[in-house]
Amino acid sequence: MRMMPHRSPRQRWTMIAAAVVLALCAIGAWLAMRPANTPSPEPASTRVTRQIRIQAGAGAELRYAEAGQRRAVCGYMGRVAGGPAVGFVSIPNRILFSDDPLPTEFREMRQRYCPGFLERPKPSPVR
Repeated sequence: MRMMPHRSPRQRWTMIAAAVVLALCAIGAWLAMRPANTPSPEPASTRVTRQIRIQAGAGAELRYAEAGQRRAVCGYMGRVAGGPAVGFVSIPNRILFSDDPLPTEFREMRQRYCPGFLERPKPSPVR
């Protein structure tokens, strides 16, 4: 039967110190990788209101909003109180309006994130 070699107290303390350093490094890496510092996403209603105020001005009003696909919001707003309704599609980093000079881009964004929104109902078949 083999006997374990006797370790000196100095070797034992060196092993303990190495284990403590490894544990501290692991804890430090875990703390550095945690997403604790990332802000939580802005609520959709707050985001849409902010985007409308920035893009259409302080007099603009949100009239109707509904959730689209992913984090998109679709709805209607007025550029002035009581003015004509304008459709919009909002995603976290962008908002497009139906009266923008980019009609194709608005249509594609609407079809991608809000299928069925701003489309007339299909007539029911006549029997």
